[in-house]
Amino acid sequence: MASTRATTVPAAAAAPSAARQLLSDYLELTKPKVQSLLLLTTVTTMLVAGSPSVGLILLTCLGGYLAAGGAGAVNHWYDRDIDLAMARTADRPIPSGRVSPRAALIYGCSLAAASFVLMSLTINVLAASLSFSGFLGYVFVYTVWLKRRTPQNIVIGGAAGAVPPLVGWAAVEGSLSGTAIYLFAIVFFWTPPHFWALSILMKEEYAKVGVPMLPTVRGEQETRKQILLYTVLLYAVTQLPFCAGGMGAIYLVSSLVLGGLFIAGAVRLYRRADRQSALKLYLFSLAYLALLFAAMVADAKI
Repeated sequence: MASTRATTVPAAAAAPSAARQLLSDYLELTKPKVQSLLLLTTVTTMLVAGSPSVGLILLTCLGGYLAAGGAGAVNHWYDRDIDLAMARTADRPIPSGRVSPRAALIYGCSLAAASFVLMSLTINVLAASLSFSGFLGYVFVYTVWLKRRTPQNIVIGGAAGAVPPLVGWAAVEGSLSGTAIYLFAIVFFWTPPHFWALSILMKEEYAKVGVPMLPTVRGEQETRKQILLYTVLLYAVTQLPFCAGGMGAIYLVSSLVLGGLFIAGAVRLYRRADRQSALKLYLFSLAYLALLFAAMVADAKI
């Protein structure tokens, strides 16, 4: 009798543990860390565009998360072979065997479909279509077409990650404007220096699996040069909202200061050519985008 109880207790304890692991794995498929920045640009853009209700913000965030999460899950499915070969990604849900490739693909496509239906019915078709275009761009343009073929993969494919400001604006206004396009362009030009700084740190892993990231194909020196070039281009693009009359003094000062710091970090990386400078620039790029979009909200509301 005692033996039966001893066997039953561990089995009962294992069930919730397995369920938690399964939920954790399906959450990981949606790439929640990546999502945080996408949602930030969505919400801040909505606040710049107008005065959306809390309900509208939550629905837009949910729809955006479903679409981007679906793209992340399909990306996990497609890249399962190279994920298995890299130490950093070998324990992801699919290569580890905890989630089957078929289940991940169905899951990703279902999330994207749910996003389109939800946003079409509760927000508007334009916002739903833009969000779905981000899903298609990330899956087919970046993941399937470009990632394994060209070192310019992140430049062209990065457009998918720049869609959230368009979605946020369309959710509030029901249309797009010049300011919305400028915000899209800011995220678009921010993506290469942000991601290339990270790719310098992971150069060996990308080379191991044959993914032609810029540092593995053209070398770190050329990558550092391109990072500096795109950082300067980003600085110029961030001035467009003010020049067009869409932003005021708070945004202008913030964009000048943040842009100057970003360029200084890129110059330091170009001169020193060390991993520490690459890591610092990567981490700063995350704070840069968050602070820049926060400055837009402050400019619009104060």
